[in-house]
Amino acid sequence: MILRITMTLLALVYGAAAVSLADVSAADPITHRFLACGSQTYIMEEDGSKSWTYPSGTRDGYVTSDDAVVLTLNRSNQYPGGAVVMVSGDGAEKLIWKGTQSEINSAQPLADGGFVLTEAGENPRLIELDQDGKVRREFALSCQKENHHMQTRMARKLEDGTYLAPHLLNFAVHHYAADGSLKGKLDTTLPGDEEHKIHTWPFTAIRHQNEQTLVCCTHGNRVMNFNGSGEVIWMLTNEDLPGEWLQDPCGAQVLPNGNYVITSYAAGRKDPNAPKMIEVTPEKEVVWTYRDGQGHGVHHFQILSTNGKRLTGPILK
Repeated sequence: MILRITMTLLALVYGAAAVSLADVSAADPITHRFLACGSQTYIMEEDGSKSWTYPSGTRDGYVTSDDAVVLTLNRSNQYPGGAVVMVSGDGAEKLIWKGTQSEINSAQPLADGGFVLTEAGENPRLIELDQDGKVRREFALSCQKENHHMQTRMARKLEDGTYLAPHLLNFAVHHYAADGSLKGKLDTTLPGDEEHKIHTWPFTAIRHQNEQTLVCCTHGNRVMNFNGSGEVIWMLTNEDLPGEWLQDPCGAQVLPNGNYVITSYAAGRKDPNAPKMIEVTPEKEVVWTYRDGQGHGVHHFQILSTNGKRLTGPILK
């Protein structure tokens, strides 16, 4: 792979974030506006400036069509079991759900105004709320119960009314029917004998074109794409990249052009200039990176616009 470093925008000054554009054509450099969730929560503009920040750490987040921001909050003194809040464009904050167990790991806004979220704890469960915050569906998640924090991550409702939920220490993405029954699994353990099997922890599972499912695996530092039959048809590892750029790859998003944006939550702990987010083509060419010179990573994100054009259609993240 021949890397073409074309430009770097906004060098780190007085602690402000900088955006790095790498491996792109000089004739058509890529810029993204995005929501970042993690120990710091913010919206980064395409020029590298932060236009909005939130004062708490977050695990998941969405910007809706009317520019409200739905956030899954970390545990805190105020919310010992985590919470889901919505911040409107004028800054007003509404509590959607206060966690009742150990933590809340994801919250997806639905087209009808409802939400899908997961709670981790003694009784891990998926909950679907209506637009008024009332529970209209819930069921137990079929994951291990010993380690609450490692039970599940980015659960999503699919267009057919079923649900995908990655279960980290079960080494599989579970596909649930609307009644909570298990329809199937995507096994993220790489083949091999018992001694050499690689148990990877699925974090984000995205159903996209032709029933494919893109899965980010944190432990193992790889991104896998499954076909509708559950076979791995594509995999990205650090061997495909210029360096160890996959460092705890938590979140991902499939863009309308078919490219994948991937975040590395551990990036920055050893090298503050390591890429926090990368965009790759299906051919594994890196076309964009985000670096900010900070020691913290990005847990999950949402790409909002590209080269000044707002993304439309389903949010595949």
